[in-house]
Formats: sequence, structure tokens, C-alpha cells
Amino acid sequence: MEWLTPMIAVYAAAVSVPLLLLLYFLKLKRREQIVSSTLLWKRAVQDLQVNAPFQRIRHNILLLLQLLMLLLILLALAGPILSLLAGPGRRYVLLIDRSASMNATDIEPTRLDAAKEQAKVFVESLRSKAFFSLRGDCDQTMVMAFENHAKVMCNFTSDKRQLNMAIEAITPSDGDSSLAEAVVVARAFAQSPGLEADFLSAEEPAQLVLFSDGQIHDLEQIVVSSDELVFHCIGESRNNVGITAMQARRSNEKPNEINVFATLANYDAEGITCDVQLTINSNVRAVRSVTVPPQKTDSNSDTTQPGKVAVNFSLSYAEAGILEVRLLQDSRRAGFQLDSLPCDDAAWAILSPPKKLSVLLVTAGNVVLESALQSCPVARLEVHSPAEFDAMDFSAMSLEQPYDVIVLDNHLPTQLPKCRYLVFGRPPNDIDVSVSQQLENQVMVDWRPKHPILEYVNLTNLFAAKCYKMVLPRDAEVIAEFNETPALAMVRRNGSVFLLAGFDILQTNWPFEPSFVLFCYNATNFLGMQVGRRQEHNLEVGQPIVVEGLEPEILAQIDGPDFSGIQIKSSSSGSIRFAGTSRAGMYNLSVSSQPIRVFAVNLLDTQESNIYPLREIVFAGQPVKAQESSLSRANVPLWPFLVGLALILACLEWLIYNLKVRI
Repeated sequence: MEWLTPMIAVYAAAVSVPLLLLLYFLKLKRREQIVSSTLLWKRAVQDLQVNAPFQRIRHNILLLLQLLMLLLILLALAGPILSLLAGPGRRYVLLIDRSASMNATDIEPTRLDAAKEQAKVFVESLRSKAFFSLRGDCDQTMVMAFENHAKVMCNFTSDKRQLNMAIEAITPSDGDSSLAEAVVVARAFAQSPGLEADFLSAEEPAQLVLFSDGQIHDLEQIVVSSDELVFHCIGESRNNVGITAMQARRSNEKPNEINVFATLANYDAEGITCDVQLTINSNVRAVRSVTVPPQKTDSNSDTTQPGKVAVNFSLSYAEAGILEVRLLQDSRRAGFQLDSLPCDDAAWAILSPPKKLSVLLVTAGNVVLESALQSCPVARLEVHSPAEFDAMDFSAMSLEQPYDVIVLDNHLPTQLPKCRYLVFGRPPNDIDVSVSQQLENQVMVDWRPKHPILEYVNLTNLFAAKCYKMVLPRDAEVIAEFNETPALAMVRRNGSVFLLAGFDILQTNWPFEPSFVLFCYNATNFLGMQVGRRQEHNLEVGQPIVVEGLEPEILAQIDGPDFSGIQIKSSSSGSIRFAGTSRAGMYNLSVSSQPIRVFAVNLLDTQESNIYPLREIVFAGQPVKAQESSLSRANVPLWPFLVGLALILACLEWLIYNLKVRI
């Protein structure tokens, strides 16, 4: 038994009890009235004969009942708590999973809300730091929320009100579930400052209390002891069909044609037939009925894999737009729900209009390079001599950027406008690339075939009679290497992108290889997309929105799936970075009078779409089973019972008073 607010009851008793007794000590104040006879007023006459202002208190059952009723109310104000826990106070860390799978609605309203309610029950069961108690120990608790990153909601405290507010402040997220960071942070906060001999903590380690559905990605990276973590499993159903992959691409040969690829995954034990809808700018372009096979079990490893089916769409669209692929609810089986997780039922892609590049070739005369660039899908190819290029207004070119790619063929200008460059020969100055010497007879020894610039490009037979030995900065990206120097490298400096080929192509056998035209095609296309502003519009959950090339210190407004009107200011370098993409959906960025920038954030996570609740999770070989029974309060507040007894006594006092009046 402990008392949370005993002083409030003491102060209330000091005021209320004397006032109640004073009502029974005071004489009744009579009003003088002339009557014909006092025969029937003997008692009134006796009262009038008493000169003292107080009378002797009489035996009165009403007074006794009122005192008992007041005592019960005062005891209720003292906050009595009957604690069913024994032993010394402990420390706990509540780990609440707020990843995408915790947004499942198989437990109404969501699994996250159910986890928060259970966490509140746990908090109410903690032993509080009472003003007066038969023991002086109390429990200290810390609250953390986690998805792909951990967030400390409340440090160790015994204040239940603060803990409940921290739990209520946890918001849902569509990120993946990673627990390792949360465990590391929890152990760091739980390390006791008091040390005994041999540098051992003077207190027991904090117990981790996990509220999750068990679908955690990095369990193998976490080591816990058998009694360090208590697991409360949240969730009941596995029914879910989700979009786990989606991509939209324009055809290289026909830029107006768009190919859309999507993968559906079914985590149910039965096959599902559902409709898939394709829309562009909210206009329905196609609806297709597909059957997704049930999940299957691998006979060798006893692991289950979702049933998958691929869906392809082809359409013609020559403008920019927002493409959406969405699963539609359908009455396939009576009483069956398509799934319980809405955040993977749709995926989006931002379509850019088909664009042909504008390329400037600066050369003193290179028919081979000019012919290769003419074979690329460019809208405009201009050829200027080095003298004509040096006479251009570079400041205007940096602002207007009339060319998507500038190709420098053995030319070193004194200054360069901000652009994307394909450089053959000696690297330009002022980009932190130096040339130590000129090499001869270099052969290709290694290259990155998966890089977009070298896709389908075979450099096996490339030989350079002469080339420059380039000394690159640390942040340079080497794409291909000769036996003594980098052959192809990419450097980003001063808002420009430089693809460096440290040799004269006329000093190599490359023009006679088919790979040279493919390289020019890939290089111009890749550099044309490197607009120097890092405006990637198709993102994953948690990936920040980054926009560069804006005016410095300019205000912008961003709207998202669950918020609107957030003000954000660009940095002094004219860049904006917004990391609040925790929910899947569309985000709009508005900057003064400029067109609205639209960003698509998708879940597309096979493991997060698997909402099957695990009753046992394995940490690096250590299995931890979920608690069999749900949480219930381990301490009982007694004030409701005391208030109930006080109401019963009030009714009894009213009944006795009415009986006496009748008599």
C-alpha cells in the first residue's frame, strides 16, 4: 500500500472536518416571534435560556455517517495504491515498433495503437515514487520508438504522466523495422553511472520490453541474454497483398511509349484474384484482373515465400505526370478482406516528359567524335572551335544552361560555365585533378560494367598509345582503369559534373570498336540527367528530398500525405534538404513563383509487406517467445472503491434523515 498525494488529503481534512463539527456545535439561530402560549415550545424556551453561543454536541448518527463519508473522500484524495509487485525497484526500456507493418488494421484501429495501449498499461503498473509508502523503491522507465532509426521519446523517469505523454506522441511510419540501433541506444542510456569494484555497474541492467509484431529485419545482428528482453507480440492476421516492386520507363527508341512494371506479393495461404488499376494524373488508363498465387514453403529450409506475379502495362504518353499503380478491393470471396496493410496497396512514379539532349562539341576537328555524337538521340548538336567557345558569355551560360552536355575534345579553357562535361584529353584546371606525366601503351585492365555509362560497353580490346596519368581527388569515382592510371573517372566540382577520359581518342583504337558509339550514347544520356541539382523525384521511405540550385535563404512550403504547410528555408548555398519522408505517398514542394516540384515516396519492401505476427523471434541464435497473456495492471488504485463507499454512506445518511423528519 502506498499513498500518492497524502498531503492533499491532510490539507483538505484540516479544513473540512472542523467545519463539519462546527455545524453541530453551534446553536441554532432563532427568530423572535410573539406567540399566545409557550406550552408547546418548552424546548425552544430551553434553547433561549442558554446564554453560550455553543451547545454540547449530542449523540447523532447523521454526524457519524457524515464523518465516515468525509473520511472516505479524504482517503480517496490521498491516492491510495495497492501494489501487487514486490521486490526492489527496477529500470525498464519500452521499445515500441512503429514500422510499416505496425500500421496493419487487423487490430482496430491499428497495431501501433494497440501497442501504445499495452505500453500505457505497463506504465500504470509501475511502482511510482510516492510521497509516503511502506517502501522507498520505485521503477524507472524509458520510452523509445523505432523503425529504420531509433528515437528517444522519454529518458528514464518514474513520472507516469510524462511516460504516457511520450507514448502518445509516437506517430506511425512506413519505414522498415530495424532494432539494432534502438538496442544500442537503450543500453547506452541504461548504463549506470555508479560503479563498484572491477568496474561493474552498481545496478541491475535495464530490462528491454519490446512491443512489436516480430517482423524485424536485423535480428541476427542483435545479441541479448535470455532474461534481458521481454517480447509482447502485436497482431493477429497475415492477410496481405501488396505491391513490392514498381518501375516506369520510357522507351529509348520511342520516347512517347511508357512501360510500367509492377510485382504483386501474396502472403496468404490461399490464392487471391484482384484488380490492378493504372492512372496518370488521376485519370484511369487501365484496369487489369490478376491472380496472385498463395505463399509457398521451401521444403529444404522450411521458410515461406510469398506468391508473386508480375503485371506489365504499356501506354503512350508524351507529357510529364504522376503515374499510380493501385490494388482495388474486390469481392472475391465472401467475408474475405484483401489485406490489412493499406500503405503497400499503391505505388507512384513521377514521369518526366521525353527529352532530347542539346549537346555542344568543342573541337579543332574530330570527324570520328562528331559522327558518334550525331548517332546519339540528341535534339541539337552544335560544333564550335576552341576560339569560338572561349569567346562565349560564360556567366550567361551558367544561368541559362542552353546545353545539356558540353564535350571538350583536347581543349583547356581558362574558365568553364556550370554544366555537364565529357572531356577527352587533358583534364581541365581548377577541378582538383592533376596530371603527373604522359604514359604510353596502356591497356584496359578493369572497368565497371554495371555503371550506367558502361552498360553494354565492352572495353576488353581498348588500347591507348598515349594517355595522361591522372591524380584524382578522394571523392572522384573511377569507372575504368588502364594498367597505370585511371582511364575513365567522374568528378563533381563547383556545381558541374566532369566525365574524364584521360586520352585523345585518335591516339587509341576505340573509334574502330562498336563500344565507342555505345559509350557516347550512354555518356551523353547519363550526363544529361545529371542536372547539377540532385532532384531525384522517385524515393524510398526515409530517403530525404534534396533540391539544389535555388536562391539562398528562400522560403519553401512542403505538403505530404499526413501534413501540410510546413515551412522550410534553403541554405546559403541554395539547397533544401527535407528528411520527413516517413510515410508513403506524394510530396509537393512549392518555392515562390516556381512550378511545384512533386516527389513520390514508396514502400516497396517485401519484408514489411509480410505482416504475419511472429510468436517467437530469434536474436543471433537466442530465441525469445512472446508473452502468452496480454498485459494487465499490476497495481490497483483504491480511490474508486472509496468514492463508491462514500456515495453509499451519502445515500444512507439521506435515508435516515428523511425517516427522522417523518417521525
